[in-house]
Amino acid sequence: MTVTSGSLRSRTDLCGAIENELTGLIGKRATAATAYGPNFARLWGLAGQNVLGGKFVRPLLLMETYDSLLQRGSSRPEQEGRGQRETAISIAAAIELLHYAFLLHDDVIDGDLVRRGHPNLIGSLLAETGELPRPDGGLHWAQTGGILMGDMLLAATHQAFARADLPHELRLRLLDLLEHTINETVAGEQLDVGLGDGVIAPDLETILVMCGYKTATYTFELPLRAAAALAGADFAVETALATAGRHLGLAFQLQDDLLSTFGDPRRHGKDPFSDLREGKETAIIAHARTTSTWPHIAPLFGRPGLNGEEGEHVRRHLTDCGAEAFVQGLIEEQMAAFNHQLTSTIPQDARNVLLDLAGQLEGRQS
Repeated sequence: MTVTSGSLRSRTDLCGAIENELTGLIGKRATAATAYGPNFARLWGLAGQNVLGGKFVRPLLLMETYDSLLQRGSSRPEQEGRGQRETAISIAAAIELLHYAFLLHDDVIDGDLVRRGHPNLIGSLLAETGELPRPDGGLHWAQTGGILMGDMLLAATHQAFARADLPHELRLRLLDLLEHTINETVAGEQLDVGLGDGVIAPDLETILVMCGYKTATYTFELPLRAAAALAGADFAVETALATAGRHLGLAFQLQDDLLSTFGDPRRHGKDPFSDLREGKETAIIAHARTTSTWPHIAPLFGRPGLNGEEGEHVRRHLTDCGAEAFVQGLIEEQMAAFNHQLTSTIPQDARNVLLDLAGQLEGRQS
């Protein structure tokens, strides 16, 4: 998809601009980190490698929506518009830092060492230390690096928002949006862990609320609301975009759960049975609990040593009891609500951005 704002700007151009901004944000901090020794500097080096390896879903959504909203006609002078767009790119890049901060904390909570088919920051640190003379072989050291790097990236995100060259009221509005996003995402993470640990009852409604908080808020609502605010769109447009984004975000998370359980690990890059081994409470499992097949699944669900044969056994039962089809139906419901929302106050060019993103859900493998 190509988005225009004065002149043609391709997705490749946007990715290049976002990468340049991220390189600057991380490079500045990596240079400062050398004063604290090679181990601390190494955290930033690994972070830079991982951040620049992403798909840039969130910053691209922000920038393409921002550009689409400006297409309606802007009276800003060219120089002012260029400066505003550079500021939008810096906010978009900061949201990618936020995303990676959440991923790092997620990897610690979930005990994951691999992401996108390669060692994550924790896995890399663990491999570099070799076998330390500790019972965990150095895992505590590596996971500590993940927590600390996540903390530093959260601080860097706030710095980018707070230093943005924007009118005071707009900067405060974006900072409030950032705080709201972090609150909801952390609340979603707590719900997720509480569900997995049996502290919170695993009913479907709670699981869907958790998915909305943990994924839809920062992956879709944050970039869409930020784009609308930066482009000077009406609050009604911002609200409509956020509502559409929430439906789309929930559909994406439900699809992620399906891929993690039933997808091809060679395509999605995750451990094929990590969710089942972890005992992750998803909509798939919530439905399975209500069926007569659950007694065949329950003894294996959440087993740390779940192997390939047992994992395939669980998969077959989840399909046979209708859990896979049930979640497919939930996705269709969310997509129907998303499409209905597009008939409201969202301008056509912005609708096209969302429709393009929604089209990626169909046939998605990673």
